[in-house]
Amino acid sequence: MKSTIQKIREQNRRMEKEEAAAVQAEIDNPATTGSRRSFLKKTALGGIALGGLMSVRIEDAVAQATQKVSRASSPSELKITDMRYATIMNKHIIRIDTNQGIYGLGEVRDGADVRYALFLKSRIIGLNPCNVEMIFKIIRQYGYHGRQGGGVCAVEMALWDLTGKAYNVPAWQLLGGRYRDKVRLYADTPGADDPVKFAEVMKRRVEVQGFTWLKMDLGIHVVAKMPDALVNSKFWDGATGQYDLRTYMGYGNTLHPFTQVQITEKGLAGLAEYVEKVRNGVGYEIPLCADHFGHFDLNNSIRFGKVMEKYRLAWLEDMVPWFDVVNNKKLSDALETPILTGEDIYCLRDGFKPLIDARAVDIIHPDLGTSGGLLETKRIGDYAEENQIAMAMHMAGSPVCFMANVHCAAATQNFLALEHHSPDLPYYTSLVRMTGSRPIVENGFAIVPLDSPGLGIELNEEECKKRLGKDSGWFEPTPEWDQKRSHDRLWS
Repeated sequence: MKSTIQKIREQNRRMEKEEAAAVQAEIDNPATTGSRRSFLKKTALGGIALGGLMSVRIEDAVAQATQKVSRASSPSELKITDMRYATIMNKHIIRIDTNQGIYGLGEVRDGADVRYALFLKSRIIGLNPCNVEMIFKIIRQYGYHGRQGGGVCAVEMALWDLTGKAYNVPAWQLLGGRYRDKVRLYADTPGADDPVKFAEVMKRRVEVQGFTWLKMDLGIHVVAKMPDALVNSKFWDGATGQYDLRTYMGYGNTLHPFTQVQITEKGLAGLAEYVEKVRNGVGYEIPLCADHFGHFDLNNSIRFGKVMEKYRLAWLEDMVPWFDVVNNKKLSDALETPILTGEDIYCLRDGFKPLIDARAVDIIHPDLGTSGGLLETKRIGDYAEENQIAMAMHMAGSPVCFMANVHCAAATQNFLALEHHSPDLPYYTSLVRMTGSRPIVENGFAIVPLDSPGLGIELNEEECKKRLGKDSGWFEPTPEWDQKRSHDRLWS
């Protein structure tokens, strides 16, 4: 494989030299018109080799040139020419191409439809990608809470990657500079039936993988099989269908106050025993937070929270729906353990501002793939900081989304820790290559790129193609999304 790659590289070099010479000869020819000469000069500047691309369609010609180039450009003359995608490890990676041979990578949030992003292509074609805030305002109306924010945020990520490459600076620099050179990670670890074995897994996170912050799934599923642990759970099929969202009136789609599932004293004792074994396994120096409790009401949340207080958990996550500001405030006031929410909130003024203004949570928890992308998430963090509220960051994406989060976390002062959702996937970091000199992760910390532009990564095509979705090609043309077919203005 390596010898084949070397041969291709040598062939490409020869072709590039020949094509560059042919272009220069035409430029020097007195018979060449002024407009043709100008076009050829811009083409040469953008790194597009014409000769080898004359036989293919223009979309593929631009894409071919785009994927190989990673250098500064002429930012004021940049134009978006295309948007394509590839589905890798079930994550939709978009690529925004330009007229100068540089591109930007973004990612549609986990669990969201790639069409949320492709739909935006017709709104951004022809625009200068460096005008990130203006483009965000154009497409902002097409995002929403939960996964529906995934398309807008993917585009925003890709624009910052592009802008950083255009100006040859890291994305964190464009956000105002960095506060830290490495970003603390918290390891998400799904729960297990045996708390002793689970504690061993968590301990390995610390001693082998180097994590200094841990998260566990903790909730009524832990005691669901224990007799007399829960009230009214069998009506909801054991209340274990939190992720079955296809049935509109099912447990996963029913708001917490409306299930009337309750936890008995026996159930609370079983949950406490589980947490105590985990706590004893990992010790008290390591922050340990909890998630995925189930759908039960405020009263049971408070009862549960009070039992957990002696274990000094770093936070209790999403016990009350994020839009219920009043009950989040009641929960926070009732408990010593910090309350956290935010992974499903889109943009500052739509969701985070009411929570922050009411001091209804102790920590905010945006997912950059929903919250509006890098700049909006930094603004959310900055507003929370002004109100003495810290920020952790939710993330369950590929290394593309991971690195977007790293740049945002580096640029935000009140940041605590970023979720690493795939620490056990051996191929995870190999899906990308760092374009600078620093690794992606080291001893439980993400390393902030200091000497590479944009997000600081490029896709490792060979590794990524091993994990393409069954219906996905490798950044195939998307002409069906070129045409805008509606009037978008929201006012008259």
